[in-house]
Amino acid sequence: MVDTAEVKYSIRRLEKQESIKSFNCGDADLNDFILTESVFYRDALLAVSYVAENNVKQTIGYFSLANDRVSLTDFENNTAFNRFRRHRFVNEKRLKSYPAVKICRLGIDLSVKGCGIGSELLDFIKSYFIVNNKTGCRFITVDAYAAAIPFYLKNGFAPLTTDDADEHTRLLYFDLDEVIE
Repeated sequence: MVDTAEVKYSIRRLEKQESIKSFNCGDADLNDFILTESVFYRDALLAVSYVAENNVKQTIGYFSLANDRVSLTDFENNTAFNRFRRHRFVNEKRLKSYPAVKICRLGIDLSVKGCGIGSELLDFIKSYFIVNNKTGCRFITVDAYAAAIPFYLKNGFAPLTTDDADEHTRLLYFDLDEVIE
C-alpha cells in the first residue's frame, strides 16, 4: 500500500480533444468515461474533466464537472424543500432553485486507491469553487453509486432527500457555505 504522503501529483484540466491512454479504477463505466467519453462531453460543452497525474504523467485520478442546480423538483414536496432552504437562506434569497456544480464522475486508479487522493480531489473541488467563486455556485452535487456513498458522507456530503435511499445511485450534496464559515 502506498502512503498518501508518498504520492506526489498535480491536477490539471484536460485540453480539448485530449484523451487519456491508460486508467483503471476497477469500474468499467468510470474507466470508459475518462478513456473515451470525456472528449465528447467536452466537445458538446456538457462536462469538463480534470486529471491528477503523478510525476511520470500517469493519470492516478480524475473528476468531471458540469453545471447543476438544487431545485424544488429535487424534493418530495414543497415542505421538504422549504425545510432544506430555511436555515441556509434569508427570506429574500429563497428561490426555487440554487446554483450548483455536479461531480459527474470521480475515479481513483487502483495503484493508489486507499491513499486519500479521492478526498484530496474533493477538497480541491470545494476550494476551486470557493476561492474567487467562479460561477456563483453554492452547492456541489453528486449522484453517488451506492458503494461510494460512505466515501462522500465521510467527506461532508449529505443526502438531499430520502426518496432515493434504496436506489442504485443517491443524490448527495455539499453546502460550500460550510467551508467558508
